[in-house]
Amino acid sequence: MQAGRLIGAVMMLAQRVKTSLDVRGVAPLSIIGHPRADMWTFLVRADLRPIDDPAVVAQLWQARVVVIRDGDIALPSPVPDSSMIRTWISPATGTFRPSGEVVIECARAFLPRTARR
Repeated sequence: MQAGRLIGAVMMLAQRVKTSLDVRGVAPLSIIGHPRADMWTFLVRADLRPIDDPAVVAQLWQARVVVIRDGDIALPSPVPDSSMIRTWISPATGTFRPSGEVVIECARAFLPRTARR
């Protein structure tokens, strides 16, 4: 899948973020799991603005949050994958994608307050 004009992705350690988005009613979520890296990728709308604040960039970097604005997003195989490189945590069932800004805001809410502004 190509990230860019319509779609992007946010990759992170994310069970609490998913739960928080579920509580907010942001659904359905399309989430790819990376079992070997213990990371999740949320497919989001391509509304992610560049982050100009170095403190926020550092905060996200330290938490292993990766924002994908352009480039390729590797999707799980449609058939069972014995190597378990990627798997659907929550499969894409339609065209809805949550705001990337909302997903980042939700993720930052779980990060240490000392690094937040």
